[in-house]
Amino acid sequence: MAAETLSRAFELAGREIDALDASVAHAGLPLDEAIARAIAIAKRLMAAYIAAAGKKMPHEDDDVLDVFRVLVKGDPSWHTLRDNLRELVYYRNCIALGRSDALPPLPDTMTVRTVRHLYLLIKTRCLREGRVPG
Repeated sequence: MAAETLSRAFELAGREIDALDASVAHAGLPLDEAIARAIAIAKRLMAAYIAAAGKKMPHEDDDVLDVFRVLVKGDPSWHTLRDNLRELVYYRNCIALGRSDALPPLPDTMTVRTVRHLYLLIKTRCLREGRVPG
């Protein structure tokens, strides 16, 4: 049951990332919306892993970094996600503070690449652990 739920989470996240990529590339999705969607995808993937691992679930309204803290507690090998998550949060904070000048070139493209990287890191971990079928 947990493997099926986790597999569905990856399937949904993969479609969402593809849609985000298409929206950024073709429809000119506003950057703040792209960042919010990317953070939501990352948060749901981490929460799906936490549930599959039987850990104490974070609250639904927790920030993405709070969900990360739950994920990494007792397992420092998850720290490989930290810099990617912080990058997305940095983008979100720059937009919130009206400091788009502090963003890297092509922040919308980087947002998609970063969330795709997070997806691949988490999925690879799940494949290695046998939590999802290969």
